[in-house]
Amino acid sequence: QVHLVESGGGLVQAGGSLRLSCAASGRTFSSNAMGWFRQAPGKERELVAAINWSGSNTYYAGSVKGRFTISRDNAANTLYLQMNSLKPEDTAVYYCAGRLGPSVRTTYNDYDYWGQGTQVTVSS
Repeated sequence: QVHLVESGGGLVQAGGSLRLSCAASGRTFSSNAMGWFRQAPGKERELVAAINWSGSNTYYAGSVKGRFTISRDNAANTLYLQMNSLKPEDTAVYYCAGRLGPSVRTTYNDYDYWGQGTQVTVSS
Protein backbone atom coordinates (compact mmCIF):
# COMPACT_ATOMS: atom_id res chain seq x y z
CA GLN A 1 0.00 0.00 0.00
CA VAL A 2 2.69 2.46 1.09
CA HIS A 3 6.39 1.95 0.82
CA LEU A 4 9.34 4.10 1.80
CA VAL A 5 12.73 4.06 0.13
CA GLU A 6 15.70 5.65 1.86
CA SER A 7 18.94 6.91 0.42
CA GLY A 8 21.91 9.02 1.46
CA GLY A 9 23.53 6.95 4.17
CA GLY A 10 27.22 6.21 4.19
CA LEU A 11 30.53 6.65 5.91
CA VAL A 12 31.59 10.09 7.07
CA GLN A 13 34.20 11.40 9.46
CA ALA A 14 33.28 13.19 12.67
CA GLY A 15 32.19 16.75 12.03
CA GLY A 16 30.92 15.97 8.57
CA SER A 17 27.44 16.06 7.11
CA LEU A 18 25.00 13.75 5.38
CA ARG A 19 21.52 14.24 4.00
CA LEU A 20 19.14 11.31 4.14
CA SER A 21 16.19 11.15 1.78
CA CYS A 22 13.04 9.07 1.97
CA ALA A 23 10.87 8.70 -1.11
CA ALA A 24 7.28 7.75 -0.28
CA SER A 25 4.69 6.09 -2.44
CA GLY A 26 0.95 6.60 -2.16
CA ARG A 27 -1.52 9.41 -2.56
CA THR A 28 -1.72 10.50 1.07
CA PHE A 29 1.85 11.56 1.85
CA SER A 30 0.80 15.16 2.42
CA SER A 31 -1.66 13.98 5.09
CA ASN A 32 0.83 11.82 6.97
CA ALA A 33 3.17 12.69 9.77
CA MET A 34 6.67 11.30 9.24
CA GLY A 35 9.68 10.51 11.34
CA TRP A 36 13.26 9.34 11.38
CA PHE A 37 14.35 6.65 13.81
CA ARG A 38 17.74 5.12 14.41
CA GLN A 39 19.02 1.97 16.03
CA ALA A 40 22.58 1.39 17.16
CA PRO A 41 23.98 -2.03 18.11
CA GLY A 42 22.71 -3.12 21.50
CA LYS A 43 20.29 -0.21 21.80
CA GLU A 44 16.58 0.32 21.34
CA ARG A 45 15.24 2.01 18.26
CA GLU A 46 14.85 5.68 19.08
CA LEU A 47 13.10 8.60 17.48
CA VAL A 48 15.51 11.13 16.03
CA ALA A 49 13.09 13.63 14.54
CA ALA A 50 9.47 13.89 13.48
CA ILE A 51 7.40 16.25 11.36
CA ASN A 52 3.70 16.82 10.95
CA TRP A 53 1.79 16.74 7.69
CA SER A 54 2.60 20.29 6.61
CA GLY A 55 6.05 20.72 8.12
CA SER A 56 4.84 23.37 10.55
CA ASN A 57 5.51 21.23 13.62
CA THR A 58 8.69 19.29 14.31
CA TYR A 59 10.25 17.31 17.12
CA TYR A 60 13.90 16.50 17.78
CA ALA A 61 15.60 14.22 20.22
CA GLY A 62 17.78 16.19 22.61
CA SER A 63 20.90 14.43 21.37
CA VAL A 64 20.48 15.82 17.85
CA LYS A 65 18.79 19.16 18.44
CA GLY A 66 20.71 21.94 16.77
CA ARG A 67 22.59 19.53 14.51
CA PHE A 68 19.86 17.74 12.54
CA THR A 69 17.00 19.21 10.54
CA ILE A 70 13.95 17.32 9.35
CA SER A 71 12.02 18.64 6.38
CA ARG A 72 9.59 17.47 3.73
CA ASP A 73 8.59 18.25 0.18
CA ASN A 74 5.00 17.16 -0.17
CA ALA A 75 4.88 17.88 -3.89
CA ALA A 76 7.72 15.40 -4.34
CA ASN A 77 6.54 12.90 -1.70
CA THR A 78 9.94 13.12 -0.08
CA LEU A 79 11.19 13.38 3.49
CA TYR A 80 14.68 14.61 4.37
CA LEU A 81 17.03 14.54 7.32
CA GLN A 82 19.96 16.92 7.13
CA MET A 83 22.64 15.79 9.57
CA ASN A 84 25.44 18.19 10.41
CA SER A 85 28.29 18.07 12.91
CA LEU A 86 28.08 14.31 13.01
CA LYS A 87 29.52 12.44 15.96
CA PRO A 88 30.60 8.81 16.32
CA GLU A 89 27.63 8.23 18.61
CA ASP A 90 25.34 9.04 15.68
CA THR A 91 26.42 5.77 14.07
CA ALA A 92 23.31 3.66 13.57
CA VAL A 93 20.87 2.29 11.05
CA TYR A 94 18.46 5.09 10.23
CA TYR A 95 14.85 4.33 9.36
CA CYS A 96 12.25 6.47 7.66
CA ALA A 97 8.78 5.96 9.11
CA GLY A 98 5.29 7.20 8.38
CA ARG A 99 2.00 7.18 10.20
CA LEU A 100 -1.55 7.45 8.96
CA GLY A 101 -2.35 10.44 11.15
CA PRO A 102 -1.26 14.01 10.46
CA SER A 103 0.21 14.89 13.86
CA VAL A 104 3.66 14.35 15.33
CA ARG A 105 4.04 11.30 17.54
CA THR A 106 7.12 10.14 19.41
CA THR A 107 6.39 6.47 20.04
CA TYR A 108 7.58 3.63 17.84
CA ASN A 109 4.17 1.97 17.86
CA ASP A 110 2.48 5.09 16.49
CA TYR A 111 4.09 4.56 13.10
CA ASP A 112 2.55 2.38 10.43
CA TYR A 113 5.07 2.24 7.58
CA TRP A 114 8.82 1.73 7.60
CA GLY A 115 11.68 1.97 5.21
CA GLN A 116 14.36 -0.67 4.95
CA GLY A 117 16.95 1.32 6.87
CA THR A 118 20.18 2.91 5.76
CA GLN A 119 23.52 2.68 7.55
CA VAL A 120 25.19 5.83 8.80
CA THR A 121 28.71 5.36 10.12
CA VAL A 122 30.68 8.22 11.65
CA SER A 123 34.37 7.63 12.17
CA SER A 124 36.47 9.24 14.89
